[in-house]
Amino acid sequence: MEPSIMLIPSPLLGPATWEATAQVLQRAGRRAPVPSLQCVSHSGPPYWPAGVDAVVRAAGREPVILVPHSNAGLYVPAALAELGRQVRGVVFVDAALPGAGYHASREFLAPLTGADGKLPPWTSWWEESDIAELFPDAEVRSRVEAEQQRMPVAYYDHLPPAPHGWDEGVHCAYIWFAEPYDAGAEQALASGWLTKRVPGQHLHMLIDPQAVAAAILELADARR
Repeated sequence: MEPSIMLIPSPLLGPATWEATAQVLQRAGRRAPVPSLQCVSHSGPPYWPAGVDAVVRAAGREPVILVPHSNAGLYVPAALAELGRQVRGVVFVDAALPGAGYHASREFLAPLTGADGKLPPWTSWWEESDIAELFPDAEVRSRVEAEQQRMPVAYYDHLPPAPHGWDEGVHCAYIWFAEPYDAGAEQALASGWLTKRVPGQHLHMLIDPQAVAAAILELADARR
């Protein structure tokens, strides 16, 4: 049985970011579950266990390849600890690497934080000109923005653990679209992982799901 390709969205967004790519993979004959990590924003400190639980539930008992996007990359070591040999590989897609990868700093987030201790929806963190180019059309943007969660800023004080050697014994690969995730690609290459650039913006899977799905399959199946 081919392992399923689990497309894991950032807890700041939702499954709509991976919907089109999942459909491409399903048409290719691959199972492509898309868990939601939105539960993280509604849980209490340390927050991240709720996201790991969502990944474990979505995996069921079948072999799986984890494909985290953005902040979801930080959840990989904890998910591996729970799922063990059930995980046949990990393909990071424009994602933060556990322990060392890019993610928003507290200095950047502090001015955005509301009186209730929560951050505004992710797309309001940036200039409109930068956000508009992430989406193929207004309909897709509306679906993605409707799923956004207001994350407690304290979430960033409780990031998932990344113990030394978390990636030993599991095939990892890295796909990136643009800065700042080219730094993640450099780290991945230095670790001996396969890497691939698919030029685009941070939500490029919304723009060209076929190209992103093809890159995922290429790297996921390369060493199995």
